[in-house]
Amino acid sequence: MRLALGISYNGQAYQGWQSQLSRQTVQDKLELALGKFTAQRVSTLCAGRTDAGVHGLMQVVHFDTLLERATSSWVRGTNALLPRDIAVEWAHVVPPEFHCRASALSRRYAYIVMESPVRPSVDAGRVGWVFKPLDAGAMQEAVAYLLGEQDFTSFRASACQALSPIKTLRRIDISKRGAYWRFEFEANAFLHHMIRNIMGCLVTVGQGKQAPQWVKHVLLERDRDAAAPTFSPDGLYFLGPCYAPHWGLPDRTPAFDALP
Repeated sequence: MRLALGISYNGQAYQGWQSQLSRQTVQDKLELALGKFTAQRVSTLCAGRTDAGVHGLMQVVHFDTLLERATSSWVRGTNALLPRDIAVEWAHVVPPEFHCRASALSRRYAYIVMESPVRPSVDAGRVGWVFKPLDAGAMQEAVAYLLGEQDFTSFRASACQALSPIKTLRRIDISKRGAYWRFEFEANAFLHHMIRNIMGCLVTVGQGKQAPQWVKHVLLERDRDAAAPTFSPDGLYFLGPCYAPHWGLPDRTPAFDALP
């Protein structure tokens, strides 16, 4: 049968999602736990890879297995073998045609950024940081240039393996509660470092270093050197993919409500 799992994790201790020789990635820890639980080698596919230090509130993976157990057993049994900063939130049996990546209609991320003259302490690694005030109006104006189907070459890392730089950015929502800003992104798919590079540009505009129209210029240049430096991964969360209702999968986890 094919099984889908929803995974949450704090990414600070890991070298990103994708398996590496170091075995210090979230995928490595998950597959190790699943292997112990099933007494079989388990290889997973994920909905969206995350960088080192990036957190996941609902990463979705799938894999095929001959082992038949209750979905609650998959959750409890795997969690008993995982590090405390990684957890299986839910498990669902899905049809063989389901694919966690190809079946996703969109993917969602959020940046949580603290605006303060003093760097984060308790929140270190869990929030980004700016010490200069941000202008919400200027950033909202800049966002308008980024929405829709665009060539995002200027926001693409040199190591990006995507076949095309053209993606459809459906929304960027910006809000603030106290000292904490929340930037939420949704697109059909994202390029490597695309959100972190967009975030660098939005902060540049928000701090008055560039006018909102500059973002349009960056986009049209189709040159990574035209954009601002890549923003820190601190405070970046993969909120998870969105699927059509007929798959019957959750669209959020309890961890969603823990963010500002």
